[in-house]
Order: sequence, then structure tokens, then C-alpha cells
Amino acid sequence: MKIHLKRATSLSLLAVMASTSLVRAEPSAELIAAAKAEGQLTTIALPHDWCNYGEMLSTFKEKYGLEINELNPDAGSGDEIEAIKANKGNTGPQAPDVIDVGLSFGPSAKAEGLLQPYKVATWDSIPAEAKDADGYWYGDYYGVLAIQVNTDIIKTVPTDWADLLSDEYANAVALAGDPRASNQAIQAVYAAGLEASGGDAAKAGEAGLAFFKELNAKGNFVPVIGKAASIAQGTTPIVIRWDYNALADRDTLAGNPPTEVVIPKTGVVAGVYVQAISAYAPHPNAAKLWMEHLYSDEGQLIWLKGYCHPIRFNDLAKNGKIPQDLLDKLPPAAAYEAAKFPSLEEQAASKDVITKQWDSVVGANVQ
Repeated sequence: MKIHLKRATSLSLLAVMASTSLVRAEPSAELIAAAKAEGQLTTIALPHDWCNYGEMLSTFKEKYGLEINELNPDAGSGDEIEAIKANKGNTGPQAPDVIDVGLSFGPSAKAEGLLQPYKVATWDSIPAEAKDADGYWYGDYYGVLAIQVNTDIIKTVPTDWADLLSDEYANAVALAGDPRASNQAIQAVYAAGLEASGGDAAKAGEAGLAFFKELNAKGNFVPVIGKAASIAQGTTPIVIRWDYNALADRDTLAGNPPTEVVIPKTGVVAGVYVQAISAYAPHPNAAKLWMEHLYSDEGQLIWLKGYCHPIRFNDLAKNGKIPQDLLDKLPPAAAYEAAKFPSLEEQAASKDVITKQWDSVVGANVQ
């Protein structure tokens, strides 16, 4: 699955959370009417347990009375782009209206003419560093790669990437996606490589592949897509995934089995996902209304309840919009201090290396 960068090429945590003024606005009556006339929104790659999308989808349906056609919830960012390409002339149920993809997929999809611009009512409160100036894509939320561990099975919890190579983790470690298509998995390989390369972003892709080659050769890597169910069942007792997915699973499992979420000591990689509307959206007004829902105060807090830091986080915090109980459930700020936000160029380079060389270097068919 899911920035135009200041400082030439990189984005820092401070930049993402730059202070902005609160913008209070509601969708126009005209937009709501036009969306209702279309009657439906088609989404793709939105698992209900990802970033609290279950509540996001249900509140949208309740508020506006539109049906939502949910395509392939487990698709990756690459699959979303391919779905747009495959349905350019199709207005049927397989054509997505909106996408939620990893940062690097936004600019490339714009360049291919696959997106249409739209600026939500709260546009000015989205940091400039986290959106396309013309409105073709815009950051929605971010998190860091974490290690989720079933502590019923794994007694010694790993605290860093290198720990995963230990003999005690045989047949235990999985990715939460296919690194040939999933942004989450690509970033996980990059994160492991960032430590192995000594922090050299230019070499992180190759170093990450070398790390997973060793992990696979040792028999520690499980070539299946790790999920909450596989963690609970013990088929993948260690899964590398975004912190918000891991933390949400921890709550859902409620100690059965107990899980621990670890943010690695080194190679802490943060990722911004972006929203966009397909240039060929069969329901363009419903798509715009969906974006208004996502970027409203209500929508942003729904994401935060799912442990995703919404892109308007600092804006909401400054204006006292975030309930204290939500803030109390977040990991301590110190855990994020070493977070690195790969630039667009770094992401594009590592994505190219990882997706093209995974089969030849690692040789594990993740599915």
C-alpha cells in the first residue's frame, strides 16, 4: 500500500508536523448533492484494520448515504496504480475512484497522467512539504516501521534489525506485503538496509536485499504476507510492519496472544502515505467528497484512533482538537526521535532496486 520536498530532497519529522492554522470548512451542498447523485464510491486497498479504515468507511456511509464498493482490501500500492491503468476506459465496478499509496507512487502516477487534481477545504492546513502544489496528491498519515512479536512464542524479543538473524527466530520473520509491489514491504527492506549500510541511503536498497538474502538463507524468513491472524496463529510470530498496524493489532488481540511492538533502535524509517483521485474515476464527485471526509477534523481523528499520525496532527493539537486519551495511547515521542523520512529520490531509487532485484537476490516468492 501508502512529497514534494523542502530542503531540496528530504523531509523531516518537523516538516511533516509544521504548524499551520486551523481551517474550518464543510463540503459544499453542491458537492454533496453531486456525490449522492452518483450514488457510489469505489475504493481499493483499504483493509478495515489498517489505520482504522473500518470506522472511516462506516462514518462516510452513515454521513452521506453513499454505497462503497471496496476492491481488493489487501492490495499494495503498485496494485492500486495498475488498477487505474487497467480500467482507463471502464466505468464499471472494477475501476477505483480513489487510491491511498506510498509517497513515491504519487508523483509517478501524476507524471503518467493517472490522477486528477483536487484541493480539499482544509488544504491550507496540510503542510506544503506533504502535498503536490497543484493538488494531484497529498499526504494523509505517517508512521514508522516496527517489529510486532507474538510473545507467547518468541521469548526473547528482538530490539533491532540485526537481532532478526538470530538462530532462535527460525521460520519466524515475515513482511506485511510483497516487496515487489507493496510500499510497506519495500520500506521495510529499505529500513533493514539503512542500518546495514551504516545510514547510507544510496546503498540502503542493496544492503536491505543482502540482509533479507541472509535472513532467508538462515531459514528465518517466512515468505508469506504477515497479518494479525498469522501473528496470532504463530505461523509468522514476528512481522515487520507500520507501527499503526502493529499497535492496532495489539489492541484487537487484547492479550490473546500477547504481542509486543518494538520500534528498532536503529534504521527507524518513517513513511508518508498519500491520497489521490483517479483521472478516470467513474464517481469523481463521490471521490472529492471522500477526500473532504478524510481531511476533516473528524476524519483526521479517526486515523489517529488507528495509531496513524494524521497529516494535520500538529494543526489539530495546536487548536486543542485531540482528546487526551488518544494522545496517551501513542508511543513515547522519544521512540521517534531517530526517524528518517526518505526523500522522493531515495525512495524511487530504493524502490527500483528492491522490486527489480528481490527475485534474483533474495529468491523468496512472498504471497
